[in-house]
Amino acid sequence: MDYVITGENIRKKFRGFLLDIPRLQIPRGFATALVGENGAGKSTLLNLLAGIRLDYHGQIRYFAGNEGIDGDGVRERVGYTGPGSYYLPHWTIKQVEDANRLLFRTFRQEDYRNLCRDLAIPMDAGREARNLSDGNRMKLMLAAVLSRETELLLLDEPASPLDPLMRDRLCDMIREYLASREGERSVFFSTHNVADMENVTDYCMIMEQGRIVEQGSVEDLKEKYVLVKGEAEYTDKARSILLTQTGNRYGFEGICLAEKLDELAGMNVAVENPTLSQICVAVMKAHSQLRF
Repeated sequence: MDYVITGENIRKKFRGFLLDIPRLQIPRGFATALVGENGAGKSTLLNLLAGIRLDYHGQIRYFAGNEGIDGDGVRERVGYTGPGSYYLPHWTIKQVEDANRLLFRTFRQEDYRNLCRDLAIPMDAGREARNLSDGNRMKLMLAAVLSRETELLLLDEPASPLDPLMRDRLCDMIREYLASREGERSVFFSTHNVADMENVTDYCMIMEQGRIVEQGSVEDLKEKYVLVKGEAEYTDKARSILLTQTGNRYGFEGICLAEKLDELAGMNVAVENPTLSQICVAVMKAHSQLRF
């Protein structure tokens, strides 16, 4: 497998928090989801990968070479969107366009204006970014980054401020981006709710407490984990075998490692394929500091 980003011994320490990733490999040509609860370190990692923060230990390399983010032409090939005030709050819609045209050689003004129109972004040139809704600010960032000739998109919680209809459109935009140069473009996006983005996810990394605790292609993860349902009388006996379990007086269900299914023999369980969201929640619960 080819990788669009590789990293080794990536460490970034804050008070009470440590991002610690001994080995990072983001596959090339796919949409990779970074899933984790709030505070898991997703935005910190995206900031390092996008070059917003450079105060970390370790190595991060791009496009199967030895170049860092400030290597020759790397920033031109990478697009980033982030939450909050990514653009200066007093910038107008027109100033956002002007800044992107000055910063990025491949920025296409006509594409940007067409995307703003297609995404129903208010096109009053004098309107300031801070006066847009959270959803429209995200759409503005997406319009700008998709108006450039890039090979990698780094999207930090792109779906979070969007309404359901626009989340569906976002998935279409990611698929269109990947398909336009099949195998040559990659997307790495973070989310704490993968259910909204599951149908566009090819590969998944699950992060907890600053570490990658599980990863793999969606197909491989759905072979590694299974959804188990059983009768109430076996609830207690099954609990120690399952990764997570919920139940009531009628029965139980939970996520189990496929390799442990033999340990449930004799409990008359039904086995189903889990969703990626169910797998992610189970893995996060197993590593979370939250008490259940």
